[in-house]
Amino acid sequence: MSESSQPQPGPEKASGGDGTGAAAGTLVLCDARLADGRVVDVRLSGGRIEAVGTAGSLAPQGTRIDLGGYLLLPAPAEPHAHCDTALTADAAGPATDTLEDVQRRTTEAALLQLGHGATALRTHVRVGDVQALQSLEAVLQAGRSLRGLAEMTAVAVPRMLTGAAGADGLAMLRDAVKMGATVIGGCPDLDPDPAGYVEAVLEVAAEHGCAVDLHTDGDDPARLARFAAMAGGLRPGVAIGPCAGLSALPPEVAARTAEHLAAAGVTVVCLPQGGCAALERRGGTLPGSGRAAGPAARQAPVRLLRAAGVRVAAGSGALRDAANPVGRGDPLEAAYLLASLGEASPGAAYEMVGTAARATLGLPEVRVEAGFPAELLAVRGDSLAGVLSLAYSRIVVHKGRVVARTSAVREYCDSAAVVALELPRQSQR
Repeated sequence: MSESSQPQPGPEKASGGDGTGAAAGTLVLCDARLADGRVVDVRLSGGRIEAVGTAGSLAPQGTRIDLGGYLLLPAPAEPHAHCDTALTADAAGPATDTLEDVQRRTTEAALLQLGHGATALRTHVRVGDVQALQSLEAVLQAGRSLRGLAEMTAVAVPRMLTGAAGADGLAMLRDAVKMGATVIGGCPDLDPDPAGYVEAVLEVAAEHGCAVDLHTDGDDPARLARFAAMAGGLRPGVAIGPCAGLSALPPEVAARTAEHLAAAGVTVVCLPQGGCAALERRGGTLPGSGRAAGPAARQAPVRLLRAAGVRVAAGSGALRDAANPVGRGDPLEAAYLLASLGEASPGAAYEMVGTAARATLGLPEVRVEAGFPAELLAVRGDSLAGVLSLAYSRIVVHKGRVVARTSAVREYCDSAAVVALELPRQSQR
């Protein structure tokens, strides 16, 4: 897959504007290749896909963007972010947690992920401790400032919920929901009474109609089966992750545990790019080795989970914080890792960062078909495997308008090989 050899005006400048104006109006994406190989025109209006036709078949109207050379896909979503702690790995000391600093980090992290293609994201925010609800307030303010660019939902993450120490956490959790957190999370593995922690979370979630998203390493099959039994049937739904510990269990035990999760309708959110700081006492080393566990070594058994009927979504986890100083926050990177590690085909891997991730967030499905939400990602390339391998240039559409664009140009110096293969050459200066 080669990039353009000449400096290009963005595809959106080819005809009638940049596609980034008011959300209202009509936008036509021309000559886009779909994952099934068809080349089509796609007309967007009112935040939805209005029509899809063969290339050149749609009447010229509104802004037109030439997507020749691009693959058009449903936009991915980010089901597991930690935006409030993102971008702190290079700090000289402890990261500052003022309302302004957390809001700035959260906004910058969300925009980085939007540039990668994620038009919706779920971010986990610790509540209680010294910061009380200040970090949550900052994240909610950042979410409001991002409206029209991306959708952000906040997960309230209390540290303790059981015993005497948990009373304050439980009160703080209820306050967080009143403030605007729409998902309840946490890490039961770190509570002295993991089952009691989950019971408290589910009780508050049922009271307020909130979704649940819990951190767990998943290395205790009995505990995980009990979680599944407790969570079964809760609406709007329960997700757990990253569940890397499941991969250390005997295959037959992991398979039985996966069946319990499938029967309860629990979604597993895996983190192929690495873990996150919420599990600071879990999964830090490989069993019996003392060595740090990297993303390839500590990964949920995705293929086994999917074979059992578990919905699996893939998230990014840490974004350049203490848990992963080089985290990219890129859904296509997560899909690439799943495919390259043999956990899924390219199509199934992208489904985990797309359709499954959106379902985990309670969002409607997106297809490149008339009537579906205009949440789209165009990536330079001609096949899904190709764009997962070299996903450089991207155009992101949210609610029917272009909200982010990334361009890359690859060039080579003059040589006989470059000329013979008609590769892009460096511009003469």
